[in-house]
Amino acid sequence: MWLAFVGFCLASDNGQIAWEHSPDKAFERARTEKRCVILDLEAIWCHWCHVMDEKTYSDPRVAKLLNEHFVALKVDQDSRPDFSNRYEEYGWPATILFGPDGKELVKRSGYIAPDDMVSLLEAIVRDPTPGPSAAPVARIQYSGEGALSVDQRRDLEEKHFARYDAKMGGWGTFHKFLNADCVEYAMMRAAEGDARSEKMARQTLDAQRKLIDPVWGGVYQYSTDGDWDHPHFEKIMSVQGDNLRIYAQAYAFWNEPEYLKAAQSIHRYLRDFMMSPDGVFYTSQDADVVQGRHSGDYFKLGDQERRAQGIPRIDTHVYARENGWAIQGLCALYGATGDRTVRDEAIRAANWMMAHRALPRGGFRHDAADASGPYLGDTLSMGQAMLALYTVTGDREWLKRAENAAVFISKHFRNGTDKNAAGFLAADPSTAKGVQPEPQLDENIRLVRFASLLHQNTGESAYQEMAKQGMRYLSTPAVIEKKFAMVAGFLLADRELATEPVHVTVVGSKKDASAQALFEAALKYPFVYRRIEWFDRREGNPRRADVEYPEFDEAAAFFCGQGRCSTPIFKVDALLAKIQHSLKRS
Repeated sequence: MWLAFVGFCLASDNGQIAWEHSPDKAFERARTEKRCVILDLEAIWCHWCHVMDEKTYSDPRVAKLLNEHFVALKVDQDSRPDFSNRYEEYGWPATILFGPDGKELVKRSGYIAPDDMVSLLEAIVRDPTPGPSAAPVARIQYSGEGALSVDQRRDLEEKHFARYDAKMGGWGTFHKFLNADCVEYAMMRAAEGDARSEKMARQTLDAQRKLIDPVWGGVYQYSTDGDWDHPHFEKIMSVQGDNLRIYAQAYAFWNEPEYLKAAQSIHRYLRDFMMSPDGVFYTSQDADVVQGRHSGDYFKLGDQERRAQGIPRIDTHVYARENGWAIQGLCALYGATGDRTVRDEAIRAANWMMAHRALPRGGFRHDAADASGPYLGDTLSMGQAMLALYTVTGDREWLKRAENAAVFISKHFRNGTDKNAAGFLAADPSTAKGVQPEPQLDENIRLVRFASLLHQNTGESAYQEMAKQGMRYLSTPAVIEKKFAMVAGFLLADRELATEPVHVTVVGSKKDASAQALFEAALKYPFVYRRIEWFDRREGNPRRADVEYPEFDEAAAFFCGQGRCSTPIFKVDALLAKIQHSLKRS
């Protein structure tokens, strides 16, 4: 069954082709006129999508075939997370052909040259039957286990190390980019004394700095050709948020100035180019200053020379998912530096999201108005952002909002209703138009990590059960096989569900400068999986009151774990030393 949705694209249409932008209208026309549908699923920041417009869809032969025999549909994938998830393995542009009944006929990945497109369209006109690429996907029998098995864990560990590129850095061989899960996992292993993991993390972090724009800041999406010297110049928010968070964590861990410089460069780009006047964040910046023309020479220029030629277009949509990613990165930078301007930016963006994207009972819309949805990615990303804000502020209102997001997720996105339900769906099946949503792998990894940490902060078993439901999906062999090289997310999710985080509590008034200094020192613990609390007795007991803290005449911090707490720590230097000791660093 066809996924009906309403999408649109900011890119200019080619005048020769009568593009539809409403799939509802496109497929109604297809049924009425007995035509097939061609879907051009593009990213509006994507160089090769622009080349498709300039070369392929401008070709008179292609335009003639489309206008005479097809309904042509063009959609921006960023505007539709559910649709993006469905076809993400095909990259952008993705070209999907459907019969008049909405059934898939052909799925093609990437740029299609004009001659090849003509051949493809002529073949469909002659024989509009499904090809091998549109074969039905076998149904998955999900695991009943809420954790990885010993063998799965061992095999994933082996794959994590074996598929690291020891020569160039990074995981994978052709596309080079910083995979946040892989680097974070390597840093956690390094904290436990694994020298090989430390080398992997540092080599990748150092290599990735070549993909940071030296003029404007921000991170290019990736490099091709198996090295770090052939960047694709688009700057998308998922990459900015992940890199900002990981470089901030790396600085907090190793205290390397170059990692701080990288994080601050990304922050500068977000502030100067991607922040709206309201303090929220836009979606992406185009790879090309002139669409369809490679911009390698442009990005070699300085600031004034670039601006003289123009600035690559910024997609000014304000999506909840993308803002959640940005907020998490800002929280990590604040934790590593104590720069309260950064914290205030994160709070301002979150407050705007609450005012303009929040749904009743804890969820979030994607855009100002959604044609379908809600989507898991928006509520999950904002839930993680709220939990990050609670961690760096000690304000329990953010924890309450993170809980509301989790409750909304459990109600709207469960993949099954019984105790053996596995994973969470990319969209609410009760409101999705014409499609049964499927779980998306990376979203379920993030969901397990979010729910596990929320459980640790609240003590609520319901969130632990959510995490186990996610792991029943992630521990399914057919799901694990989807990942070729970058498998650390499975290991992080499994590890965090099974272990307690480092737990630091500051006891003292939030108006007390000594308590503030201790709390900011506690935030120097570099990893996301941490439980940092601020217990001001005027606010009553903490959300999870599993430790009884004594009263003192001055602010104190307690370092807890494995059922016991440290003696009170009154000095910032002593708390920082305790954190260093916990990381097993000499």
